Amino acid sequence: MKIAVVGGGTRCLTLLELVNKHAFQKLSTIVVAVADIKNDAPGFVKANKIGLFTTNDYNDFFDRDDIDLIVELTGNKDIFIDILSKKKDDIWVISHRIAVLFWDLGVISAQQDIKNKLEQIRLTHRVFNVLINEMIQEDIMVIGSDYRILNINETLLKKVGMDREEVLGQYCYQVTHKQNVPCSGKDHRCPLIQTLKTQKPSKETHIHKDKDNEDVYYSISTYPVFEKNEVVGAIEVARDITPDINARQTMMQQDKLASIGRLSAGVAHEINNPLTTILTTSMLMQEEVDHDDPSYQELEIITSEALRCRKIVASLLEFARQTKPEKQICNINKIITACVVLTRKQAAFKDLSITQNLDENIPRTPVDKDQIQQALINLILNALDATESGGKISVSSKFISPDKGIEIAISDAGKGIDEKNKLKIFEPFFTTKEGGTGLGLAITHGIIQRHDGTINVKNRKAQGATFTISLPINKGKQNGNR
Repeated sequence: MKIAVVGGGTRCLTLLELVNKHAFQKLSTIVVAVADIKNDAPGFVKANKIGLFTTNDYNDFFDRDDIDLIVELTGNKDIFIDILSKKKDDIWVISHRIAVLFWDLGVISAQQDIKNKLEQIRLTHRVFNVLINEMIQEDIMVIGSDYRILNINETLLKKVGMDREEVLGQYCYQVTHKQNVPCSGKDHRCPLIQTLKTQKPSKETHIHKDKDNEDVYYSISTYPVFEKNEVVGAIEVARDITPDINARQTMMQQDKLASIGRLSAGVAHEINNPLTTILTTSMLMQEEVDHDDPSYQELEIITSEALRCRKIVASLLEFARQTKPEKQICNINKIITACVVLTRKQAAFKDLSITQNLDENIPRTPVDKDQIQQALINLILNALDATESGGKISVSSKFISPDKGIEIAISDAGKGIDEKNKLKIFEPFFTTKEGGTGLGLAITHGIIQRHDGTINVKNRKAQGATFTISLPINKGKQNGNR
């Protein structure tokens, strides 16, 4: 671990001496840079003497790539806040107060007699636990060379939904990847193997499983742990980059949908005119032919297929239109109830029931009522199509928080969605329904995105699937009340 120090006073001098002689030697820790406005500060002078990088402006640290941790020793709260706001995401920061704590502990540790070595080890463990559990909010494990977990921080324990006693001694790949063999392959390299081989830090991107068995993308770095000049394990630091991945995928999806939308609009307009001619001609010819004439049935097929094509063209135009929402403050529960009323007859025709579980605490929300109603009806009709006769559809609403907004969930009792199709179902023209256009969910996805919301799908543990819409309650311009 490479440390940069802001503040070159006596504590910096002590830290330099402790790092060189005692502190964190097994973590391969070194000080690489010191910043202070005074050139005669004792720690600054010492850093110059031993050849470290020195500067009068700590902002010079932020352009360097060889810093893992910045220790702020000035005691100035404004400087600490400034460092936090400017540092790179993968750099840790320790405040003056915490640094003094570790300095005091380091001094105590350095003064211990060789006969108290066991107590020194216990103290180091306690200090390390404070570091990984209270100061660093990223996921941290200490892993032996045999892949077994020797230590783990509370942040990661909460994410995997396990107790410390359950985790310690287990193989790391069992806990984070839910598999029985170590990570391998071109797309899933194990950073621990690289660290053990090269005795240097290693970095990879992995897909882990959370407590709900959902994919979580992680940037994983491993730092070697030495014992008698040999690497006996590694400290693994994992950062959740799922939001970054999702944002990138969303942008790509938006660009893709926009391109397909423009293409769809052009194709639809070109098809519409000849389609109208075909439909009109076939209907006129039917009027001149007896119902018993074989030609009448053939003309009937032409008419019905032309009408089906017109429906597809209408869906294409709707998908391509991408109408900007005209948001007004609305009662979401009233919109949901109206959608259920509009689809209840179709449900009854299939001998299905629709139940509602609406949160009365949901605040009035800025939405385009017509667009949200269209999206919800699309999802309810899909749920009806997926559910066999006698089944049940449930529609619910829930207020999460002012920051996270509200959720609307539509659940069916069908066969669920194949894992391989989960990433495709919102793409235009993808459908598993016979006679479907593959545009309903794409249109719904576009509507929710234009409302600054998200839509996700998960298979239910019992049976069927649940589509969940998340909508903000404090974004966008409103035109009035409804």
